[in-house]
Amino acid sequence: MPDTDNNDAIKITLDDLARVKVPEGGAGPILPAPPGAKSYGTITDAAGQAPPVGEERGSILLQAWFYLGLSGLLGALAGWAIAEPGFVDGPGAHSWGNIVIIPVILTLMCLGFGIAESTVERSLKKALLRGILALPLGVILGFLFDVVAEVVYAMLRGIVIDLGAHSPRNPAIWIARGLAWSAFGAAGGVIYGIIGQSSKKATYGVVGGMIGAGVGGLIFDPIALVSHGGAVSRAVGFALVGVATGVGMGLVESALKDRWLYVTSGPLAGKQFILYKPRTTVGSKQECDIYLFKDSNILPEHATFELAGARVQVRAAGPVYLGGAAIQSRVLQDNDLLQIGRYSFRYKEKQRS
Repeated sequence: MPDTDNNDAIKITLDDLARVKVPEGGAGPILPAPPGAKSYGTITDAAGQAPPVGEERGSILLQAWFYLGLSGLLGALAGWAIAEPGFVDGPGAHSWGNIVIIPVILTLMCLGFGIAESTVERSLKKALLRGILALPLGVILGFLFDVVAEVVYAMLRGIVIDLGAHSPRNPAIWIARGLAWSAFGAAGGVIYGIIGQSSKKATYGVVGGMIGAGVGGLIFDPIALVSHGGAVSRAVGFALVGVATGVGMGLVESALKDRWLYVTSGPLAGKQFILYKPRTTVGSKQECDIYLFKDSNILPEHATFELAGARVQVRAAGPVYLGGAAIQSRVLQDNDLLQIGRYSFRYKEKQRS
């Protein structure tokens, strides 16, 4: 029987290699992967390119008018619940509940406005620090603006009574309360701006808060008339004042903004960050102005946005992509799309006529 084992080594000579022909154009075209197959790229992919990130639908929970309105509602209801047990109905009552009910409500509303933004951004450390600052400021401004509102209301009520508006059903009385209670919204706006370290933010907050609180004060007496007074009417009335103040602050701030970043993808999709400060920091450190979480690729202070006149310049300490290409420093144009880790930002600016 012949031996089928062949132990001879295969030998390739230089002449054999010389006779090998490579088709022109290289190894031929790279065919697209079949549908559903994973693609890991090729060695010819351009360096410094960001992986594409799709735009996500934003959550209503991240809209300023929503979380400020909710914080105003919760603050007002918490303040009412604290003071209501000591409140005594009737003209001339001077129980402790009657004295502190509005200052306590205003204090807790201011506290809510101070920590709301940090809370929805999931920066609990920043929310705690802001709460520690907002609470004493709220106590001071709560009592101060309560005195201001009571003085203004007494003056306006005296004027409308002299003009013949003696009944609490007269809309002139409602308007007097609404104008006086605008002071509560001003207090909330001041706290909001101090916590945000921006005078412009405070201005927008004061304007929006005064409008919202004024609307809430305007409907306070009609609610009391419909519900025949008592604890329930106060709860509903103050709750609406809190909601209206927060919503007003959020809407006015959004309407008057001029330069901002809108998050199009990532855990904060739908949130807008208004660029108030000369230098806005972005990173995984909670103390950053824009805190980006759940991404290990983001540095503690990953990038900064600097305002210089009408220009906004981004400076990168870590990978930042503009239109998919890596950048180090760039002056931004309206509608530029930036990517930092799993987050994408659309830079927007108000068009000037």
